[in-house]
Amino acid sequence: MQDDFRELGERIKGLREACEVSRHSMAAELGVDVDTYTEWEETGADVPISAIYHMANKFGVEFTEILTGGETRLTNIQVVKAGAGREVNRLPGYHFEDLAWRFSHKIMQPLMVTLDPSDDPAELVTHGGQEFNYVVQGSVILSYDGREYQLNEGDSAYFDPMHPHGQRCGGNEPAKFLTFIAE
Repeated sequence: MQDDFRELGERIKGLREACEVSRHSMAAELGVDVDTYTEWEETGADVPISAIYHMANKFGVEFTEILTGGETRLTNIQVVKAGAGREVNRLPGYHFEDLAWRFSHKIMQPLMVTLDPSDDPAELVTHGGQEFNYVVQGSVILSYDGREYQLNEGDSAYFDPMHPHGQRCGGNEPAKFLTFIAE
């Protein structure tokens, strides 16, 4: 499994070198010290999803060209409350490896969704693949397979979207959530 992450580091390094970007400037652009960035390239471990997304945009490649992993299928929802699990990648409770392992299929670019309290609840939808939601601001009510989950800022949910699901604002202020959908 560790070799899979090392391959990620090698892909990142190869793209950076092909685009003639120095380690120092890439580290500065990502807001990390050069030692941390160097470790990402050498090991491929603990690379934040946000950094991978930024590098994909900078180097002009698809997010999925950098982020790959094995295969899994969910049968029900997994909710991680803020502060639970490991505080890594700005997605509390999730490690890069966790998402890479789950998202084996095509990954759409992450979408930032804004929900207003005055919005009508979204219609429940179903689709293939897997879905990951991370609440960036406010509170979101996730309706999933006949149940409701309140997700507050910093909470995340990972689920099989073949079950009816939808999101709505869970408070009096607008809410934002980041969603990754792997098809």
